[in-house]
Amino acid sequence: MVGRQKVILTPRYYLDNFRYVLDFVKRLYGTLLNDAEWTFIHQFEALGLDAQSLYVRLSNRKGLFFRLNKLNYAEIIDLPGAADALQTAGFIDRLSAHHEAMGEAALSVFTKPELLELLPFEPEELRQLGKEKKEAVVQYALQELNFGEIVTALSTRESVVKLNFEAEDMMLKYLFFGNRGGNMTEFVIRDLGMINFEQYDESQMTARFRTRKEVEDKLLISLTSESFYEQKEAERPAEDIYNWFLNWNETRPELSDIAIPGYQKLVCRVGAHLERQKLPDQALAVYELSDRVPARERRVRLLFKNGSTEEALALCDEIAVAPLNADERYFANDFRDKILGLSEKKRTRKATTRFLSDAESVSIPAAYRHHVEEGVMNYYFEQGYDAAFTENYPWRGLFGLVFWDIIYDANVSAIHHPLQRAPSDFYLPEFYRKREDLLKKRLAELTTKDDWRRHTGRMFNAKYGITNVLVDWSDELMKLVLRFIDVLDVEQLRLILLEMARNVREHTRGFPDLLIWTDDGQYSFVEVKSPTDHLGPQQLHWLEFFQTIGVHGKVNRVIWEAV
Repeated sequence: MVGRQKVILTPRYYLDNFRYVLDFVKRLYGTLLNDAEWTFIHQFEALGLDAQSLYVRLSNRKGLFFRLNKLNYAEIIDLPGAADALQTAGFIDRLSAHHEAMGEAALSVFTKPELLELLPFEPEELRQLGKEKKEAVVQYALQELNFGEIVTALSTRESVVKLNFEAEDMMLKYLFFGNRGGNMTEFVIRDLGMINFEQYDESQMTARFRTRKEVEDKLLISLTSESFYEQKEAERPAEDIYNWFLNWNETRPELSDIAIPGYQKLVCRVGAHLERQKLPDQALAVYELSDRVPARERRVRLLFKNGSTEEALALCDEIAVAPLNADERYFANDFRDKILGLSEKKRTRKATTRFLSDAESVSIPAAYRHHVEEGVMNYYFEQGYDAAFTENYPWRGLFGLVFWDIIYDANVSAIHHPLQRAPSDFYLPEFYRKREDLLKKRLAELTTKDDWRRHTGRMFNAKYGITNVLVDWSDELMKLVLRFIDVLDVEQLRLILLEMARNVREHTRGFPDLLIWTDDGQYSFVEVKSPTDHLGPQQLHWLEFFQTIGVHGKVNRVIWEAV
């Protein structure tokens, strides 16, 4: 097997990538940049090559404080000169008493032994601190020593600098990637051939943000989410987190539409944390800020638990009228029946439970207890069937192959930079609304099974290895896709893919575990459930949808054979 050819990056690849980001942002977002960001760009472009390189090297690293004598970059010929140039231009500052508010970050660049050696501790303090972790040494130093003395002690042997323009640097990268998750290493991953991205005509790319407010609103939600996680990691009391979040929520600006999905996701995560911390009333107050899944379901459960039965029933009715996904659809009816059943002393069962209890059972050797799907496949092999493990993987792949060019069509104004793995609206309702005509036109063009085979095969070969969030590349994928085309008729394929397109986030999961088939055309999609497993709402959604369009699907309840 021939290995992948080794790629050697140019010595200043990182600088080339950073300059590319600056040029890209200037072109797409120049009118949204503020004076400070334009000042940063102009002053950066005025720096010499080594100074630019050193700044980008530091800005791509974690943290804001750095020890100059620990830096060694072969391509930066005069590193001390580059550092002096950065300091003169205001891109870095030497550690000083003015940095006391960031003292923990400054001291954290040293090891514990170095801190004990350099800082002016008394002998008894050294004996005690020698038993502590580094974090405790840092906190003790900041509490007991004058920060000016700390700076003097460290600076006698070290040149510690703080990186400036962090807000401007963050904003420019945020504008390019459109989220806080993107970073400059994605260029390296691409250039090394570790990930292949779809090729776009950059002249067709559109700005993710139309106004400065959209940028600031979406960034605000991202930074607030990060703050929430930091507080959780620090194990801050849940009551304090609740008060912090409500205070923030009362003072936040009216959010742009682009920031609403992120805000609602944050609300649900804060509410879930408060529930786990046994603060149901506070969780309910937070969940009331969102209508996103699963906020409404959690509100119903909490309302019922605290005795607000009428409110819980009313919300169940509201959800039933316009459910956002299968979980809500089945929950609304099931929980309403539960509430009414309790009041009428009647025992009710969930829809998923009823469906599962009516399913056929198969006896499987207990040796398959930890590989239950494999055991059921073997059961069908013995019955003369062929079988394959399918679940979500081939359905997602089929969707990605059939609609590839529609998903990654830059003309739909959802592709905003060349390292994008999916359109920005992929998991939003807008994905289907904006492309409905294109999706239906594509399906109308595929009139025969041969059309489906040719189209998927052509896309598989043309796009093999290119990143698509729905396509996990392997030769097995194409075999399963072709098997789906064999067993289903064209109209069934169309209806299933359209149902997936209507809610890509939810409807690309929950498919049955197995496909079984015979040479004479018999087949069935099989959801496998062990004795302790439950049927999920999304799984029930697909089983019932299959029934409505004539696709053979069923559930097998596993019974372990006695040894």
